[in-house]
Amino acid sequence: MRRHVSRIYMAIIFFFLYSPIAVMAVYSFNSSKSRTVWTGFTLDWYGKLFHNETIINSLGVTMIVALIASVVSTVLGTLAAIGIFNMKKKSRGLVMYFTYLPILNPEIVTGVSLMLLFVFAGLDMGFVTLILAHISFCVPYVILNVLPKLRQMDMSLCEAAQDLGCNQRGVFGKVIIPEIMPGVLTGFLMSITYSIDDFVISYFTHGAESQNLSVTIYSMTRRKVSPEINALSTIIFLIVLAILLIMNITDAKRQKKLQRRAA
Repeated sequence: MRRHVSRIYMAIIFFFLYSPIAVMAVYSFNSSKSRTVWTGFTLDWYGKLFHNETIINSLGVTMIVALIASVVSTVLGTLAAIGIFNMKKKSRGLVMYFTYLPILNPEIVTGVSLMLLFVFAGLDMGFVTLILAHISFCVPYVILNVLPKLRQMDMSLCEAAQDLGCNQRGVFGKVIIPEIMPGVLTGFLMSITYSIDDFVISYFTHGAESQNLSVTIYSMTRRKVSPEINALSTIIFLIVLAILLIMNITDAKRQKKLQRRAA
């Protein structure tokens, strides 16, 4: 009985999570612009999507900002995590307290604060301010993903590498980085996800020529959201789903190899 109840509960949870995405995907094939009435199947919105300069430009800005911010955040966050890991207990606790603040802080407060900071620094709102803003909220996620891997790492491996003649740079590149790489990749992917998803901070720090996709969609809601957005959202969802499947399959194969070596 308990097993059936848990299955029903999980089915309800997944229904509420994925039914909106399913509705969006279905209406991306609706021949009408209506969001309530189904008038027939069509692929026209997918074709029109790639001819809509506003959406394509916004998508380009989103991807460029996400990639640059994620790469920089991953490098900074990984180095910061290693530094925090090597701190004394009291110093580490204090630094971690400040690391959690950008995550727990309401986005509207962060967005307004960054806007005022950029204005005070004399920076014009545009690509630079948008990228800096995204880096600022992505770095903590990288740190929080890399630190657990550092705690799980066997430090005797570093000592063994040094005994075999590796210098500090060699230990970092050949021992530490491979050991924490799953956390680094997770932090990188989370940074991309949060960067693409962000609206509030982007709204306060973007320029006239650097509107990302979320800001563009928000501007459309004042009139009517085009079905082309449904098509684009469906494509993004399928790409993310494919990436997750590839990661899970790769991770499962890696775990099997480790189990075989252990056996």
